[in-house]
Amino acid sequence: MSANETGSAIGPDRPAPLPASLATAWLAAGWRDLVTQPGPSLVYGAGVFVVSLLVVAVMFWAGWDHILFPALSGFMIVGPLIAIGLYEKSRRLQAGESVRLADMVLVRPPSGGQILFIGVILALLIVFWLRAAVLLYALFFGLHPFPGLNELLPMLVATPTGWAMLLVGTVVGGLFAAFAFSISVFAIPMLLDENVDALTAMGMSMAMVWRNLGVMIAWGAVVMVLFALAVVTVLLGMILVFPLLGHATWHAYRAVRQGETRDA
Repeated sequence: MSANETGSAIGPDRPAPLPASLATAWLAAGWRDLVTQPGPSLVYGAGVFVVSLLVVAVMFWAGWDHILFPALSGFMIVGPLIAIGLYEKSRRLQAGESVRLADMVLVRPPSGGQILFIGVILALLIVFWLRAAVLLYALFFGLHPFPGLNELLPMLVATPTGWAMLLVGTVVGGLFAAFAFSISVFAIPMLLDENVDALTAMGMSMAMVWRNLGVMIAWGAVVMVLFALAVVTVLLGMILVFPLLGHATWHAYRAVRQGETRDA
């Protein structure tokens, strides 16, 4: 890892924040991991695509299509947890080890079951976000039954109330997403890489994001754009986009973490 990737020190205690331009370098590193033994990564992405499609299908079958958009944004909250197998492939490639699909599916982190604890927290965040979305709807449209998706879309984009709800919902959802992103983006890779507890990993993840806010905002924008592209392809793009982002996130973690430990 070059000095530009890890950062240089500012004073005796604080590492320099990484430049925002590194977000594209992480994406390029993720692409290299993806095309190195691409089979396991693409199968992993295909699995995420199939499960996502089944979840959406169940939502429509159960008449929950009105919460489709909050649910899709909720996927980004648990994305770092689902990508743990992709982190494992990148870790193995970096260590010069062999990679099999079984190694990516049956990951054995040194931190043991601490990842499950973070999984529970992220799941609770999704529940809170879905509840907040319901409350926002009631605030703007009153205590009326949810219309179907065909009726909800015109209500949102063709009325002043709908636009106001979209604006407020974007802000509230952004706060949920920013918090979830900051506590999990580096915590999951850290639990795979080091023997630490979940609370320590989440706290360190938030601190690492805050100290490198510029590049992490840029990285978050990259994630959102690629995820949006995957959604507009009726989730088919997840087969490629999800592995790419998973591998790239590992390199983001290693760059930030090495900068922190080197200058500590």
